[in-house]
Amino acid sequence: MAVPAVQPSPGNAGSAANPNRNKLMPISNGFNNATANLYMHAQLAKGIRVQLTSYLSARHHNETWVKDGFIQIDESPIDMPILNTLMKYTTVKIGHFEVNYGDFHFKRSDNGQALFNPFVGNAIMDAFTTEVGAEAVLQHKGLFGVVALTNGEIRGNITRPADRSPAAMAKLGFDRQLNDDVRVRLSGSWRNQGSAISNTLYSGDRAGSRYYFVLENDKATESANFTSGRINPGFSDKLSAYMINPFIKVKGAEVFGMYEKAKGRSASETALREVDQVMAEGVYRFLQDEKLFLGARWNRVTGNLGGANSDVTVTRGNVGGGWFITPSLLLKAELVEQKYEGFVRTDIRNGGKFRGFMIEAVTAF
Repeated sequence: MAVPAVQPSPGNAGSAANPNRNKLMPISNGFNNATANLYMHAQLAKGIRVQLTSYLSARHHNETWVKDGFIQIDESPIDMPILNTLMKYTTVKIGHFEVNYGDFHFKRSDNGQALFNPFVGNAIMDAFTTEVGAEAVLQHKGLFGVVALTNGEIRGNITRPADRSPAAMAKLGFDRQLNDDVRVRLSGSWRNQGSAISNTLYSGDRAGSRYYFVLENDKATESANFTSGRINPGFSDKLSAYMINPFIKVKGAEVFGMYEKAKGRSASETALREVDQVMAEGVYRFLQDEKLFLGARWNRVTGNLGGANSDVTVTRGNVGGGWFITPSLLLKAELVEQKYEGFVRTDIRNGGKFRGFMIEAVTAF
């Protein structure tokens, strides 16, 4: 559990009628909830399968909660030469699925699925959501492209049509194993939605942060305040964003990067705001089958969160490592420190900082 060391923010002493909203939740060493995912796949026909993912236990929803469900088509159900040729290079998803914006969502911890994340936490501004729509992926000789059209919200909706428009997304990239020792990947993603009742690109994670109760008010609850340590820019109505992700691996050494710029507003705002995010991550994997690894990650978010928080900076550093006891059993640990700058003095995050040490065990089967 991360333990905060926080510069106090000004505020009243607090009373039953007027509680002190800047009084921090006291936390200490302890255990987070255990989390679990359930994946169910069914092969409906050659090249056609359905997937259903459920969170069996999560910080936000302790009960079973469906994440997504969709049909994936890799071969044409109609035996026509032109369709058979096209589907050699194309994959289509239809249903409610994880939005393929950026590359970090492939690495991040998704509730119980944490095998691909070399650290315990995710990005400060966490671009992850599931939406209803359709997506097509084209791949050929290391080049790939993605186009998608979704409803732009985490749930289906047919009301308030004047307040809603579809979300469009495109992605281009290159991914190739150049030789036995070198793999390179570069991708660029773009997403745009003109209007939404509740755009959830940066608030769509229903599992929750691993950093329980950091920089939270003492009246916070585990489920209601499930995004501890994250920044949501509040672009719930209009949003345009892009992300660039380079990746290179040379033998056991790998480097991953992120540059993201998002512009948008909420329904109550008239002017657009901008928020930027950068990340640099380095991991070195060694011993037979790369069973052990060490790594470091630096992540920063800057920009206008609206209101008086018009120029803030949030910086996080992680160092850690892990041991794949078996290919499907991972033990990892990290040191984390995060600082908040530029927040208005009446905000609980004003002058805030937390640091701590975490150990996490992960299995998948």
